[in-house]
Amino acid sequence: MHDDYPHLREEQLESTQVFRGKLLDVRLDRVRLPDGGDCQREYVKHQGAVVMIAQLDDGRLLFVRQHRYPIGRSIIELPAGKIDPGESILDTATRELLEETGHQAAEWRYLGVMHPCVGYSDERIEIFLARGLRLEAAPKLDSGEFLDLLKLSLDDALAAVRSGEITDAKTITGLFWAEKALRNGW
Repeated sequence: MHDDYPHLREEQLESTQVFRGKLLDVRLDRVRLPDGGDCQREYVKHQGAVVMIAQLDDGRLLFVRQHRYPIGRSIIELPAGKIDPGESILDTATRELLEETGHQAAEWRYLGVMHPCVGYSDERIEIFLARGLRLEAAPKLDSGEFLDLLKLSLDDALAAVRSGEITDAKTITGLFWAEKALRNGW
């Protein structure tokens, strides 16, 4: 996508890597602002991720509950995972659905992309609808990953968003897409 708003563009003058871990690459850049001034921008580079709206034949959706250390509690999320280097987003979605839920999908539909934290990260999350699910095996979780598998109707999931039980941004966005794709034929 090209930039239709050049009067808002910031130009990178220098970039410093502050930290590099398994998941995150933290940067501190000096940029030139549109008015000619300059300032610093702190941000996180991220390899991207996928989220799957996995619909069972009975209409219910698959969710996972897992503890999220940064917020200190367990939350309900749609299945998701990070994109490995060189991996297509569909391959990531297929792999992560099988790893987290033990299911494979006969039908995949790409719905769109979201950027969960544009103020401090370049992370993108690609959104897929998966249907024609069949249970293939027990989930094969990554080392250090522990979760419960849940099945909720779309109405119950939306009610959980309204009540504050579901607060995860990718899940809320995924449910917005699910409601449109499953009910309104988007």
